[in-house]
Amino acid sequence: MQTKVTLIGAGSVVFAQNLISDLLQFEEFSEIHICLMDIDPERLKVAEVMTQKIIAKLGVPATASATIDRTEAVRGANYVICTIQVGGYKPGTVIDFEIPKKYGLKQTIADTLGIGGIFRALRTIPKLIDIARDIETVGAPDCLFLNYTNPMAMNCMAVDKAVGIPMVGLCHSVQGTSEQLSNYLGLDHADVSYKVAGINHMAFFLEFKHRGQDAYPLLFKKLEDSRFKKDKVRFEMMRRLGYFVTESSEHQAEYTPYFIHHGQDVIDQFEIPIDEYIRRCESNIDTWIQTEKDLLESDGEITIKPQTHEYGSYIIHSIETGKPRVIYGNVPNTGLVTNLPERCCVELPVLVDKSGLQPTFIGKLPPQLAAICRSNINPQELTVEAALTGKREHIYHAAMADPHTAATLPLDKIWAMCDELIEAHSKEGYFPKFTNSIRNTSRGF
Repeated sequence: MQTKVTLIGAGSVVFAQNLISDLLQFEEFSEIHICLMDIDPERLKVAEVMTQKIIAKLGVPATASATIDRTEAVRGANYVICTIQVGGYKPGTVIDFEIPKKYGLKQTIADTLGIGGIFRALRTIPKLIDIARDIETVGAPDCLFLNYTNPMAMNCMAVDKAVGIPMVGLCHSVQGTSEQLSNYLGLDHADVSYKVAGINHMAFFLEFKHRGQDAYPLLFKKLEDSRFKKDKVRFEMMRRLGYFVTESSEHQAEYTPYFIHHGQDVIDQFEIPIDEYIRRCESNIDTWIQTEKDLLESDGEITIKPQTHEYGSYIIHSIETGKPRVIYGNVPNTGLVTNLPERCCVELPVLVDKSGLQPTFIGKLPPQLAAICRSNINPQELTVEAALTGKREHIYHAAMADPHTAATLPLDKIWAMCDELIEAHSKEGYFPKFTNSIRNTSRGF
């Protein structure tokens, strides 16, 4: 039977192009069926043209289809890859930045934690649960849900609690950071090995080795090199915690209370790019317009790049062929990290082969790493509780527990900001219904 891979959110054309070309460059997948789904017919059309061009360029007998019907896209699928963004750049992301800014809350990326991450999760979780229920009811037996949509930990935790299908959350921060560290030290990445564990975007290199030797002393030497001025937030966190974190300095600055809210001098000292995601989105829109034009031209040539380091295609290849691989995935904590909460979402090494996903046991993280992870897990759990129970008060509780928000705003401002965000997103039609609570309290009627 032909293997069916469904891509939901196929309108993210550049990312979709990488995933599809990654898959089709495996000889064993030359005859797979790729189903594209997006709610935007215009973007879906571009994605379909792109996919057909990739198939033609590679000269493989793979087939492709496109639909705006999510249930039909999932029907019979062996693998469902999700790359959706509920609310999009406008209005979703813009609201997540502009309203907090009125209250004096500055953000950099706002897609994983912080007030932006909380509200992105509340918009996104209901849609992911719908996808998961489709997989449960009409997907092929043992269909695997591969999620790329942020906020990763909150999304995966919610789907696990609400539906519980086979699922893995995928990010490129582990392999991307390992390459960055190799470059910083002038090492050949092929000679580097590492062991990482924690939570998404707050996982740590427990080991970083070059040809079997500990390379951490080389990283700490960079702290003494006045000429080295890269990744200032992450290197400062390494100085204080003893381990290097997986996600970028701009992300790390808004996951902790140590940087942004201490004023412009600290922001300048650590070169923290406030509103960075807004700039990236604007740039991506320009890129999208040109990409759309290029792809829709009848004689437009498509370039097939070498396979990327995204894990999605490798997971599918390992399950289908039995070739064993170790990837880094986001999975429920079933006693894997013993000093983090049970069934929170953890990121760690996962063996993949014909038997599927087999997460590895880590044991205890160093206590300071477990503590800083828990500071992020607290708002994650409260956000998921809000999404799954529909209790409005837990939205405020999640914001109260967020390290950056709590360090910046007093309680009345946190409440007012959340009220304004709820109202703005609700007007746009992207926000689920929540039970009312007595104004300025966490008590329900």
